[in-house]
Amino acid sequence: MSAKKPGPPNAAGSSPTRLRQIALVARDLEKAKEVLTKVLGTEVIYVDPKVGQWGLENTLLAVGGEVIEVVSPKQPGTTAGRLLDRRGDGGYMIIMQTEDAKKRKEYIESNGLAKVIWTHEGEDSFGAQYHPKGIRGGVMPELDSQAATKENPKPLTTRFSPWHPCGPNVKSYTSKMEEYGHLSLVGAVCRLQPGDWGSELASTQWEQIFGVPRSRDLIQFTNARVGFLHGEDGQPEGIISITIGVVGERRRQEIFRRAKEMGILDGDGSGKWVNMVGVKWYFALTSEDEWPSKL
Repeated sequence: MSAKKPGPPNAAGSSPTRLRQIALVARDLEKAKEVLTKVLGTEVIYVDPKVGQWGLENTLLAVGGEVIEVVSPKQPGTTAGRLLDRRGDGGYMIIMQTEDAKKRKEYIESNGLAKVIWTHEGEDSFGAQYHPKGIRGGVMPELDSQAATKENPKPLTTRFSPWHPCGPNVKSYTSKMEEYGHLSLVGAVCRLQPGDWGSELASTQWEQIFGVPRSRDLIQFTNARVGFLHGEDGQPEGIISITIGVVGERRRQEIFRRAKEMGILDGDGSGKWVNMVGVKWYFALTSEDEWPSKL
């Protein structure tokens, strides 16, 4: 079945949106955690007990002010488990931060653009997950926001700002984000389902639904960009690559060295990449003053 065509014109308009978190799914959570922490040179900043209600366990890792999450099923019959059965380890969710996720949810629902499957409403945060059916890219989208407070007056543009999926101990996890501030999440690529050549239709759809500005086949976040690749026969849809920014060539080479020791470094004439959790990871040199990126 082909993906839905983009919905009505984006009456709500596009707005600055940050790529704050990418979630992956893995059969072996401990192995995934070990590989990612060792290669990236980072650490776990939170384990969320609340995901147990969906039959899952997880771990969240700091990538500067952004987060890589890995989830794994601990009981049969979960969405994550079915995804693993179909595609193996790989991408699961793209989690975005905008200025007013609740207002956007109301727009999405009133126009019938996507189905909400879960919401979170905290004292200073709101989030909504959307069913991936009909949304090009093969991932589950989530759009969240953090309210401006006296302590956090500019939640969208402050790099190490509070982020509710990381738990209640803000000081603890933001200090770890700062410790690994030489890393940043700068990009990803999603492949469309087989037979779907609508890469620009995909970016248009994400702009119309979620308000992320687009350019050709890319959606442009304040700190990163996500591209869409046409579908290929025999290849599953979903996240196929993630790009991490690294400050300093020495640090980047250390990542490659650690990956080589683990036997997961690959590459060709176009560059090197690391194979982790069913995804290709690229590492781009960045400088201290490059956040947020002006892409």
